[in-house]
Amino acid sequence: MMNQNLKIDPYGFREYDARWLYEKDINLAGIENLGKGLGTQIIKNTKKNNPRIIVGHDYRSYSEEIKLALKKGLISTGCFVEDIGLSLSPMVYFAQFNLDADAVAMVTASHNENGWTGVKMGIKKGLTHAPEEMKELKDITLNENFLKGQGSERQIENFQQIYKDDLINKNKINKALKAVVACGNGTAGIFAPDILRGIGCEVIELDCKLDWTFPKYNPNPEDMKMLHAIAKAVKDNKADIGFGFDGDGDRVGVIDNEGNEIFSDKIGLLIARNLSSKHKNSKFVVDVKSTGLYSKDKVLLDNNCETIYWKTGHSHIKRKVNTEKALAGFEKSGHFFFNHPLGYGYDDGVNSAIQVCHLLDNQANKVSDIIKDLPTTYQTPTMAPFCKDEEKYKVVEELVKQIIDIKNDKILIDDQIITEVLTVNGIRFSFEDGSWGLIRASSNKPSLVIVTESPKSDARKKKIFEFIDDLLKRTGKIGEYDQKI
Repeated sequence: MMNQNLKIDPYGFREYDARWLYEKDINLAGIENLGKGLGTQIIKNTKKNNPRIIVGHDYRSYSEEIKLALKKGLISTGCFVEDIGLSLSPMVYFAQFNLDADAVAMVTASHNENGWTGVKMGIKKGLTHAPEEMKELKDITLNENFLKGQGSERQIENFQQIYKDDLINKNKINKALKAVVACGNGTAGIFAPDILRGIGCEVIELDCKLDWTFPKYNPNPEDMKMLHAIAKAVKDNKADIGFGFDGDGDRVGVIDNEGNEIFSDKIGLLIARNLSSKHKNSKFVVDVKSTGLYSKDKVLLDNNCETIYWKTGHSHIKRKVNTEKALAGFEKSGHFFFNHPLGYGYDDGVNSAIQVCHLLDNQANKVSDIIKDLPTTYQTPTMAPFCKDEEKYKVVEELVKQIIDIKNDKILIDDQIITEVLTVNGIRFSFEDGSWGLIRASSNKPSLVIVTESPKSDARKKKIFEFIDDLLKRTGKIGEYDQKI
């Protein structure tokens, strides 16, 4: 018998996590059912009656009440919940290794605006749900195929310190780096400054006080407002580097000593180069939004390293890093994944910032000089034009067909033919000169995702964007962009 008061919008089950507008699209009864669904799924997959599940929550005004409802659902199926309290997503992932637990559930909507809630979850250590698991979870939850059992819960005290110490103790640096640490008033504020101080940085805090109203801007390192604020603080304080962390601490954005944003895919390339001399013959995984420079990078090729372009999304890259036994993975949005011996394979924004500190620790140069070693490319920010959830995948499918036809018919775009297409995730189409464009559906918002890059000129980058924008307009199904060049 369906609960009349139950609210749970099926579209909240995304490709690799779950996100809803709280109370509009899901209520506490819906969250409790999500807990029952997740508990049932974990028991089925682990074949244990009382699996142990690590649960944490981010610093939003309503995250704790959502966590309570989720735990209630989990416990009713027979799960033993171990609650580590206020957490970053990577702290929950770390706890699964450290406490040898069976699964994780982190209550967070990451960098989404206030009003959003969600859960990042995983069963296999270091991995989060992929589309197959999300589909299974959705089916169990919406059909209410729940197991019943006797669960329990306990609070794990002081886990924040255990997580901080783990990162600090193995990452001390020699050089006194001055770092601006910006947290947009999100949860990272009680972690990132302490950890970076702990490894030896002089830290200048920017919006590190927890404030769930996010008074300045969303804690999102792809948000231009946040990046501009960090840039100003870096210049004002003559800092060596600026770091911006997202709401649940699994991503980082980086600003150089001159106040310029370095897109995360370029930082990834610098880190990959830095690692490749010590770890020859390694594999790196990057997402389809990332710069085209990896595939032809001289340093990586000299060290016999291979780069694989894969689907955007933290779960997709995490899994690919895992299955390919890659040394690291880098996502344009600022998720970095360090596999053994550098990490446990999951994305941790603070560990990513630490790897940037190691990069600077190994060099006499400033980060702005190190970046100058990379070839210049002209790259758009990630642009998200509105497209309904129920239409976005179909729209992209049509556009993929059109672009493949354009390639096959050798039609010129700004006087060049398309030489290569990659369709693991939407379509990434490349030209002879190394320029490329990307069109894909966003996995967690009703929008598409558009990126273009050219190693040749800013004008060329814009021409490719105009070509894409024109295709989009013709569909009649695209609304406003969140930001546009």
